Order: sequence, then C-alpha cells, then structure tokens
Amino acid sequence: MGKLFGTNGVRGVFGKDFTLEFVHDLTLSLAVYFKKGPILVGYDGRDSSVIVAKVICSTLNYCGLDCNLGDLVPTPALEYATKKLGYSGGIMITASHNPPQYNGIKPIAKDGVEISREDEAKIEQIYFAKKWPKFSKAGKTGTESRIIQAYVSGIISQVNWQKIRSKKFRVALDLGNGAQTVAAPVLCKALGCRTFLINDKVDGQFPGRGSEPTPQNLQKLTSLVRKNKAALGIAFDGDGDRSIFCDDSGKILTGDKSALLLSNHILDKHPRSKVVTCLNSSSAIETLAAKTKSTVIRTKVGSVEVSRKMVPQKALIGFEENGGFMYGKHNSVRDGCMTLALALDLLASSNSTITSELEKIPKTYTTKDKVSCTKEQANKIISALKKEHKNYDTTDGIKIIADDRNWVMIRPSGTEPIARIYAEADSESRLEQTMSRYLKKVKSVLGS
Repeated sequence: MGKLFGTNGVRGVFGKDFTLEFVHDLTLSLAVYFKKGPILVGYDGRDSSVIVAKVICSTLNYCGLDCNLGDLVPTPALEYATKKLGYSGGIMITASHNPPQYNGIKPIAKDGVEISREDEAKIEQIYFAKKWPKFSKAGKTGTESRIIQAYVSGIISQVNWQKIRSKKFRVALDLGNGAQTVAAPVLCKALGCRTFLINDKVDGQFPGRGSEPTPQNLQKLTSLVRKNKAALGIAFDGDGDRSIFCDDSGKILTGDKSALLLSNHILDKHPRSKVVTCLNSSSAIETLAAKTKSTVIRTKVGSVEVSRKMVPQKALIGFEENGGFMYGKHNSVRDGCMTLALALDLLASSNSTITSELEKIPKTYTTKDKVSCTKEQANKIISALKKEHKNYDTTDGIKIIADDRNWVMIRPSGTEPIARIYAEADSESRLEQTMSRYLKKVKSVLGS
C-alpha cells in the first residue's frame, strides 16, 4: 500500500504518477470524505491545472456534490474563502514550489485549514479500498467570484490600514509568474502602496526565476528594491502561500529572519501568546517569546503540522523556516499576502526600516542544503548518525543538538526524492564548519 500524501498535499508529475485517472479516483475518495457540498475548487497557474480542475469538478458532481470553481487563485485565498464564504470544504490544485511538470491536490477543511494527518490517512484508506458511491444524482458546478475580494478585505481588517495608507510605501513585488499575481498587487493598491513589479505574468513554466524563491534567484528583486528605493521587497512562491523578504538595503532575508522580525512585532502587541513552529526553525524564537512571557510549541516539519497544532492551541503565530508565516487572527495557514500586510504594519507602526528593525532580534545564523537520495537512503543516513551521537531528537528525521544555539537536522523530504539538511550556529564560521562536516558525512554514507 503506497502513501499518497506527502509533507504538503498530494503531488506528482502530471501525466506520469499524477494522471487524470488518479485525479478522478482521488476525487472520488475526497467526495466520500467530505460527504456533502458545496466544495470550493481553485487552482494555481500551472499548465495542467485547468484540465485537473475539470476532472475534479465533474467527479464531485458525479458523486452528487455541488461545487463552485474559483479559477486561478492563491492557495491562502482559497483557504480563507472556504471558511469565510461557508463552504463544506475546499480543493486547491497546486504543486506549490515544485518544478513546472508537477501538479497536486491540497484538500481544505471547512475551517479554512488544510486537513489533518489523521484525515489524510482516512482519505488514503478510502482510496485504496476503492469502495466509492454509485451514481444516483448529479451535483452542479457553479462559479465563485468573491474569493479575492473576501481574501484582501480579510487581510486589511487585521492591520492598521489607515496608518499604512498614510505612509504611501514603495513596495517591490516579485510575483514569480505565480498565483499571487491576482491578489498581491490588489492588496498593495488597497493599502495605498506604490508597487514595482517583476515576473507579473502568470506562466505555468515559471520562466522568470522558477517557482521557489531562493536567495540565489532573487537578484532582480534586490535590484528593483535599490533602484526604486523601496521600503520592502517580497517574493512569492508558485501558489502564493510563502514569501521571502528583501530589506530596504537590498539584502535577502531567510524565512527564519523574517518570521523572527514579524513575531517580535506581534508579540510586543500581544504578550502571553502562543507560537507554533517546526523543529528546523531558529532557536531565537524561544528568546523572543520569553521577553513577552509567550510560549513556543515545536512540531514536525510541514505546514499541516503547524496549522493543525495552531487551531486547538489557539496560537497567534505559526511559521516555518522556508518563508511560510501564519497569523492566527486571520487564518492558521501560510499566507504570503497576510505576511506582506504584517510587514507593512510593522514599518508603519515603528516609523523605522526593515534594516533597523532587524537589530532588535537575536543574532542567529542559519543555512540549509539538500542531497539527492531515496527515502531508504535518507533512513540509512539517520541510522548512521544515531550511532555517532548521543544528544539527538528523532521526532522528524534526526536533529543533532550541541546546545540551544547550535544544531544540525537531516530529514527526508515529503515532496521530492531528496534529504534536506538544516543547521543553526552562534557564528558564521561555526555554521560553515558544521554544514561542511555534515554534508561530508551524508555523502560518505550515500557513497558507501
């Protein structure tokens, strides 16, 4: 029995392991899981998304469920609209940051948050049992045109929009040829910003710089910020739920740095709050949380893990180190546009710059890398490292801990045939040494 769900939804190469037959059968399983409609369906800008959407809608209708198609929208917009507009559930067609040949399906519960791991297991059980309902009465497919308006209005309500508007910020947006093209500029206009755009045409091949924003492919954003003296630059991934910051000097921030920056701002206003983050995020969040008597809760890697822990804990903040930031007052999911609005709220309230605000957070040095390998090979790496070390955590892969500020973590990816390696240190030199040492260890195990 195979496993369908990875770290974040179901993904595969369109036409190979992600075929229309597979989409049909998975949708039958989702229909059994959801039980009733209406279901909200949306998709990102990948070339195969429109075809997949047609199969999903027709299959839901075959099972007697009504659905509404929202067309091309960012993932967080569909999630928020599922909750706000009263749907029984949602289905987002996306492969997030994966290369163009991939596509995927992300089921959304009626509370606007990705379904839990337990519910993923239920859907897999239905899928492999193949006990689907026989046709009795067809459902209908309609349209949903309120998604972006509801999404943008919801975000604006969570920040001091009057103060932001008064500042008339200059903002640089790298839309990455992705789904935030239809939302982020709308939000910036509503907040009175003057925007400078690159990669602002939706294209499923992501020709501008690929579907995943990384420090290595954001040089044009850096130039755009400097050229136009922007207060902030921000780059989105393919489906718009993650964002990477560029500060006013043109420096690209890690996802950890931007999350610490926003957390410091939010916790100052809301002390004694709860923060949920993954095991591979910076330890500096514990230092920041302690200042406001707030609590940090750690989870396995994955937005589903963080989101689904946030809901029962009623956590105010959630984040991943990859640029996925979650604001519980809006919706407990990664949200690129909500993150943008919070950054503008920080700048408006502090009368400062991103560069200056970074001075307020603990100095921390983080990095990550990856190696190609199968899950079996990744498990071999973990087993070898367990024999070498005593102080480690195997909740998710293996996290080898030297002390609170120095650690390295290795885990198999849930979306690609790779192992990811993360590290944090109290100095740049120690970080380089740690990463170099463990990359050698990993490659040695793979080569043996």
